[in-house]
Amino acid sequence: MSIVLDLNVRENTGTGNARAARRAGLVPGIIYGGDEAPVAFSVKHNEVLKAINSGQFLANMIEVTTDGKTQKVLTKDVQFHPVTDMPVHLDFYRVTAKSIIEVEVSVVFTGEEESPGLKEGGTLNVVRYTIEVKCPAGDIPENITVDVSAMEIGDAMHISEVKLPKGVKPSITDRDFTIATIVASRAEAVVEEDDAAAAPAEGEAPAEGGEG
Repeated sequence: MSIVLDLNVRENTGTGNARAARRAGLVPGIIYGGDEAPVAFSVKHNEVLKAINSGQFLANMIEVTTDGKTQKVLTKDVQFHPVTDMPVHLDFYRVTAKSIIEVEVSVVFTGEEESPGLKEGGTLNVVRYTIEVKCPAGDIPENITVDVSAMEIGDAMHISEVKLPKGVKPSITDRDFTIATIVASRAEAVVEEDDAAAAPAEGEAPAEGGEG
């Protein structure tokens, strides 16, 4: 689904003007970035809700029209009202399809049914539900797939082991960060601790039975 929003340029800016826009059923915002000056705008509230509910609005490239001029922008931020949870301000960043941007992409795990560690009763411990990546604005992946089918209890999945889509690179490059681990379940850990406590110390003879 391609999102297109028709924006109205706001000549006056400031808190008072933004409040007036909201009272009129509009959501104020700003477009910045590129070689052009920032542009303040407002857009119909119901159009913003429709775009958000599409699932393709946040951290995705969309198309906006201002004064008959169409351009591509990235939704960088949406501020919501703390009580009503309704959108109250938008931040758009100018981009082209080839612009390299940083976005957070959701992680999707596969292979859980085949994982030896999970079959043995281990638990998938997710360290990162999203990964910040650099990629072309026109090729933002919907998600990043992490295959855990070969993981054993005690294994960790690092970013270097994940096959990223073409043109996508992790934003963090100074360390091989962990995405998920497989840990022993709490019940198994307790059993292992009990077994360790019951075992005789090295060099210690097992206790003999009492006199009968």
